[in-house]
Amino acid sequence: MDKKIARKIYKILEDAYPGNTTALIHKNPLELLIATILSAQCTDARVNVVTKTLFKKYKSIQDYTGAKVHLFEKDIISTGFYRNKARNIISAAKMIIKDFGGRVPGTMDELIRLPGVARKTANIVLFQAFGKNSGIAVDTHVKRLAFRLALTDKTDPVKIEKDLMVLFDTEKWGYLSNLLIAHGRAVCSARKPSCGACPLGELCPSKGAA
Repeated sequence: MDKKIARKIYKILEDAYPGNTTALIHKNPLELLIATILSAQCTDARVNVVTKTLFKKYKSIQDYTGAKVHLFEKDIISTGFYRNKARNIISAAKMIIKDFGGRVPGTMDELIRLPGVARKTANIVLFQAFGKNSGIAVDTHVKRLAFRLALTDKTDPVKIEKDLMVLFDTEKWGYLSNLLIAHGRAVCSARKPSCGACPLGELCPSKGAA
């Protein structure tokens, strides 16, 4: 993929989805971290329903460290994989207090030490909470669109991220993920993409083939 074409794709998406940001509703880095962990294998819409109540019940890092696992599981059960998520969130909260002074850390190396946090989650937190472009969050939408647009030929999220980081300027990494996610939800869906309504039609090698 030519970088010039990548820039055109970014500009078209930027015009189509101005001011786009994460769909996860949060007020601070801790809430964003919790919401992003919960979003694994779950829709952002469902997470927002759960966190609307959850964030009223658990307001501080100490609330999470003091939570009873079996009760916390019930609070997040509808997000799926709730047992693992409950253990990871409570363990992450304890590590944040023990190793990071009670504040969500602001570097990639520190964040991926937390239970339940891999590069995707860390990238989201770093960009949305701290304004840092340390990488590109690759979720199912980003993975699908990157392949359809021939931005990568990889299937592994880490390798896809590396390909995208080469094609796009650093200051655009965080926004790129948001834009691709927005386009994946609105137009380029997994089962039935609306190619006729797609502003990227002339640049997409997969037009009409999905």
